Amino acid sequence: MRTEYIVGIGEILWDMLPEGRRLGGAPANFAYHASQFGMKSMIVSAVGKDEAGDAALMELNASGKNTGGFGTMISRVDFPTGTVSINLDSAGVPQYDIHMPAAWDNIPFTPELKELASKTRAVCFGTLARRSPVSHRTISDFVEAVPRGEGQWRILDINLRQHFYTRDIILHALGQCNILKINDEELAIISEMLPVPGTDMWEQCRQLLRQFDLKFLILTCGTHGSYIFYSDSENPSFIETPHVTVADTVGAGDSFTAAFIAALIKGHTPLEAHRLAVDVSAFVCTCNGAMPVLPDTLRRL
Repeated sequence: MRTEYIVGIGEILWDMLPEGRRLGGAPANFAYHASQFGMKSMIVSAVGKDEAGDAALMELNASGKNTGGFGTMISRVDFPTGTVSINLDSAGVPQYDIHMPAAWDNIPFTPELKELASKTRAVCFGTLARRSPVSHRTISDFVEAVPRGEGQWRILDINLRQHFYTRDIILHALGQCNILKINDEELAIISEMLPVPGTDMWEQCRQLLRQFDLKFLILTCGTHGSYIFYSDSENPSFIETPHVTVADTVGAGDSFTAAFIAALIKGHTPLEAHRLAVDVSAFVCTCNGAMPVLPDTLRRL
């Protein structure tokens, strides 16, 4: 049997939080959390030939990140390791200042990367790392090389950040996915930009599901709960957001996506996967940083 990987491809960076720097980046967060459910996961990105890059690789190999199934395919390039300044509001919601240039804008497409794509069961990607031509091509080529078929997942966690997206970037990414994860604010942006017809969020989500031939559309609405829209059902599932003491929400959405995909791959129903994703992301909100160790009660699938 071939090894099947769960891959996060795109940015890896240092989140510069008030309490100090923490390793992050949505694809890295996704891959790390997927590994906590027993998945063989891989983060694909690039860091610089600098102290921050050395520290990132050391952190990824540290015992706290060694879940047994978490691997890296990180290139060293002649650009500075990515950083993002994060300020938290009174509710722990982050505001981002993503710095340029960054190593993850320059991820090379290598023969090893093409080989990894052929062994990938699920890949998660966003729009942020498509802001540069180099990483845009690499991510696109990788996703295209991932096998198609039942149970093969290409997840677009759209992650609209600052001014680092265009209509063409969004359309290209949407054309490559079969699962879309989006929040209510992002839905409003792309519904106007594309545009997406519909008088409310439900109609707009249904339209996106049909237009881009999606299997699932995940809509998160912060404290107002989350929805999973299905291609084969008119009614989405809805689960309220649990009330927890929030440390910060950095990485919570990435853990949601990882838990949902891990549960699907392990044979759980979409509703069961949704329930786990909600519980996992709520726990991550109670922790500082994007990559806490999950308790055993959440990791059993």
